Order: sequence, then structure tokens, then C-alpha cells
Amino acid sequence: MITEPKHDIVVEAERLRLFISSVTDYAIYMLSAEGIVSSWNAGAQRFKGYSAEEIIGQHFSRFYTDEDRAAGRPAFALHSALTEGKFEDEGWRVRKDGTRFWASVLIDPIRDERGVLLGFTKITRDVTDRRKALEALHASEERFRLLVQGVTDYAIYMLSHDGLVTNWNEGARRIKGYVADEVVGSHFSRFYTEEDQRAGLPTQALQQAREQGRFEKEGWRVRKGGERFWAHVVIDPIYDTMGELIGYAKVTRDVTERRQAEENLARAKDALHQSQKLEAIGKLTGGIAHDFNNLLSVIVSSIELLRHGVDRDAQLKIIAGMERAANRGANLTQQLLSFARQQPLKPTRMNLNRTLSSFEAMLRRAIPSSLELKLHLGANVPDIMADVTQLEAAVLNLVVNARDAVGAVGADGLITVLVDVVDSIPEGTLRQGRYVRLRVRDNGSGMSPDVAQRAVEPFFTTKEVGKGTGLGLSQAYGLAQQAGGDLRITSTLGEGTEISLYFPALVASVENGFTTHADAMEKVLVVDDQPEVLEVAVHLFKSLGYDVLPANNGPEALDLMHRHPDIAILFSDVVMPGMSGIELAERAAQHQPALKILLTSGYAAATFDEHAGELAQYALINKPYRLSDIIKQLKALH
Repeated sequence: MITEPKHDIVVEAERLRLFISSVTDYAIYMLSAEGIVSSWNAGAQRFKGYSAEEIIGQHFSRFYTDEDRAAGRPAFALHSALTEGKFEDEGWRVRKDGTRFWASVLIDPIRDERGVLLGFTKITRDVTDRRKALEALHASEERFRLLVQGVTDYAIYMLSHDGLVTNWNEGARRIKGYVADEVVGSHFSRFYTEEDQRAGLPTQALQQAREQGRFEKEGWRVRKGGERFWAHVVIDPIYDTMGELIGYAKVTRDVTERRQAEENLARAKDALHQSQKLEAIGKLTGGIAHDFNNLLSVIVSSIELLRHGVDRDAQLKIIAGMERAANRGANLTQQLLSFARQQPLKPTRMNLNRTLSSFEAMLRRAIPSSLELKLHLGANVPDIMADVTQLEAAVLNLVVNARDAVGAVGADGLITVLVDVVDSIPEGTLRQGRYVRLRVRDNGSGMSPDVAQRAVEPFFTTKEVGKGTGLGLSQAYGLAQQAGGDLRITSTLGEGTEISLYFPALVASVENGFTTHADAMEKVLVVDDQPEVLEVAVHLFKSLGYDVLPANNGPEALDLMHRHPDIAILFSDVVMPGMSGIELAERAAQHQPALKILLTSGYAAATFDEHAGELAQYALINKPYRLSDIIKQLKALH
């Protein structure tokens, strides 16, 4: 009975010895009180290289590097284990073959029941791969830090989750004027203008980045000195491995020069457009003078007749003639003022046949009576999108060019203006589709291939000095390009020239004469939580020529907007589970201010009294809606 516990202890000890001996991932061995190796397991042999016979009885300091032995590191390790109850460290150790490995070391003292030191247990693990991985990570992070710090064209810095600046690169210092010590720890809202701070834009930026995964916008920012610059800003949220938000990455670029260049270019285009119109009016001078002289002749002669006295019936006829002449003069003057007035370019829906018919009188005044002008306006011509005054200037320039070409050969001059519809176009940059074609044809001198190739270049002209600026064809080409079309030249020396302008045809709807630009393929985002209603709405918009994206709820719609920034129209149900149509409209408008928004609901408007303020800013269609209802509201939005 007394020997059984001893037997159990012996058995357990043997099991423990066998367990330790079989461990291969850790070197587990015993040291005497002086540091002599007294046991050796398989793990120790595997990554230190010594067999038990080679190492038992040797001092454990042989595993240390020469420099660590010279520094007394083995004795220090044992002393620390004795005084502190444990020694834990990492460092270089040496294998039997002399190679080094990075070791994680743990030494514990062993004492008997009386507290007498018997020796030490030593556990060593080879963590060289982990150290290499950490060093590689550190090196990568350092390279990235140096890269970010070296960037000078972009302000790249981090924000904490509540918007405090946590680091600062050289680009940020150069663009914003602050050194790191001046700005790290402060809130990034200090870079916004006072009006943007009052409007809460910094908070909105972080909220959008957090909720939508990204914030990108341009606006005014403030440098250290107080001066403003136009900035392009991107903010991205940063999450840790557990998915917790830990901050934001913020990239800012100073694009003031680009904005100024764009504004200067816009002003230059406006000035060029105005000069082209004035040049066209100059070309009309001869014809206008002729017409005004005829009108003045009527008035002057009539006054002369009245002065000499005529009977009452003759007086009434003379006065009526004078009135007609005066009205014609007023109309002519109004046409000139309307054509020449300073106004921004504004593409509108227009019909070429109606525009040319009303402009025909002006065109006839631009050519001498010896030349013949014919208009052939095709039937059922669809509308196009173009700036009316710019189109009139283009046609006038083309007719004047044709006049000069016909006059140069002295032949019986004929200028023909034709409008028709084509469903296929010559090879080129235009995609296949339906186009309205405007052609100006003459039987004049024609152009050589070299001249025809350069004809649309700005300021290129074959006319004598003072006879032309070389902007006529360039302006016509720009008009067609702006409308999504093109200009083509067909010309043969000695036979004449035909200039063709192609404009994408607008597809007329079945009601109200409303049109949608089928070739422009405006994108519409249609949102409804009812699949059947959504499907019908999608088909209705497709029938109008739109490119339609469907969504079943608000979050899905916002995700589509993020992935399709060219969405032009949002058509959404108001009452939906989760995010309502009003909330969706507000979020969408923040993301894309130019977005056209149209809401619909099966509830009466009075149902939304508490949201009347928010709803009032959007167009609302009641369900059930018809195609004509959508067309009417879309027409109002456009």
C-alpha cells in the first residue's frame, strides 16, 4: 500500500520524460545550477544540431554568439532567472554547424521542497521566420513611409476616427503651409473655409466616407497664411483586421491652376463664339444694307408723296406701305440683335426644318441675287440638341463659304441646303445610329484633298488676307462635336463641295412631343421595393430611350450610384422599408448635386405632412402613373 504512490510517481515521471523527448518544435532541456546541460529532447537536436551524447555535460553558453558570451549574457540569464523567478528573452543563437537562428528563450529555476536550487529548465524556440517576416513588414512600412513622405504634389496624411490629424507628409507641408508639429493632433476642419465649417462639411465628409466607403469632392481650402486654394479631396476609411474603424486616409491636391485654366478656356470659348457671330454679321452687311435701302426708299418716297398732297385714299395706302416697311425693318433689326447678343451656349431641343425656315431670309441676304439658294427640307425630321444661335452661325458661315467658292469660278452659282435623316453613316468616329444630316452643297471651285484635310483647323484659310478668319468650318465642326455628331467634307477640285453635319436624332415619345436623347443614353436609376412595379417602371423608361439601372432599395441604389457616377436621373418610390425615397433623394443629391430627382408614391401627398418640407423640393408623381405622367415630369426636369 505504501509503494503504490511511489510507483505512480515513477510512471508519471516516465510519461513526462517521454512527452518532452518527443516534442520537436521546442528545445526543452535541463541545466544544472552551474548551467551544464543535463537532458536533451528531439526538438533541441532538430534545430540546434547536437545529439544528446554530444551536448550533455557541456555548458549551455556554447549556444550563444561570441559577442554575447564576451558580454556575459549566459551568466546574466541564469542570474535573472534566480532573482526574478524567470528569464525571458529573444536573440541570436548558434547551431552546431555555426549558422545562426533567432531564438525565443525561457529559463525557469527548479528548486526542491526545501527551496534548494537544483538547476534550470530551458525552453528555446526557433522564431527566425517570424523575425524575418517582421523585418520585411517593417522594411515595407518604412519604404511606404519614405514614399509618402517624399510625395510633394499631394498632401497625404491620416486622420483618427474623430478627425484628428495623426501624421503629415512633405506634400501637406508644401500645399497647406503647416509643419507637422503645428498640425498633428488638431482637427482637420481647420483647413476648411469658415462658411464650410459652419455648414458642417467636415463632419459630412467623414460621414460619407464611413457610410459609402469613399468621399471625393472639390472645393475651397485654406492655407496657413489664410489664402484659399481649390482642392481635389479624397477620404477613405481605414479598418483594422476585426473590421473596426480606426481612422481615415486623406489625400488632397492643389488644382487651383487647373480650375483657372478651365475658367480661362471657357471665357475664351465664349469670346470666340461671340466673335464668330459678329464676323457672320459682318458678312451679311451687303445684303442687310440692300434691304434697308429698299425699306428706306419706300419710307422716303412715301413722305415725299405726302408732302406734295394726295387724296385721302392714296394717303391711307401710302401710310400702310410705310407701316409695312417700318415693321420689316424692325423685324430685321430684331433678328440681328438676337443673333449677335452676348449669351452663354445653351443646347436646347430644336427642329432643323423650323430653324432653317425662320433663318432663310438671313441666308438669302448673305448671297448676291446672281446666285441661287435652294432649301430641301426632308419630311418627318426628328429634333436634335444644339445651341440655336451657334447653329445659325454655322449654317451662315457654310453658305458664305459656298458663296465665295461659287463666285471664284464665275459659273452659274447654285447653293443648296438639304436636311434629311440617315440610319447609316460613313466609316469614322461616330457609332451607328439615327442621325439628322444637314448638308450645304455648292457647284464652286472645290478643294484639293490636302486643303479638305486641314479645312476644319482653326484659323486655316485659303482666302486672301482680310477676306476670312479661318474660323467658319472650325466653328461648324465644334458645333457638331458638342452635339455628339460630326462634320464630313466631300469635295472635288473644279466640281464643288458638300459639307455634311451629323446630329444624333432625338427619339420622339408617343405623347406631348417630348423627346429623349437615345444616342446620348442618359442613365436612369429606378428604385422600387415591389418587383412588379419596378419591372414596369424599367420598361417605361427604356421605351423612352434611356439606359436604365434597377434597384430594390435605398442602399442598393446608393451602391449603384457609387459605381455609376454618370447616372443622370433618379426615379424612386417614396415609401420603402428601411431607407425611404426622401432619404435616398437627400443622400443621392449630396453625392451628385446635378442629379435630376423624380419621386413617386401610391399614398396621397397629404400623408407626408411631417415630411412636406423635404418632399416639396422634389417632383412627385402619384401612383398609378401613366407614360404621359412620366413624360410631363421629365420634360419639366429638363
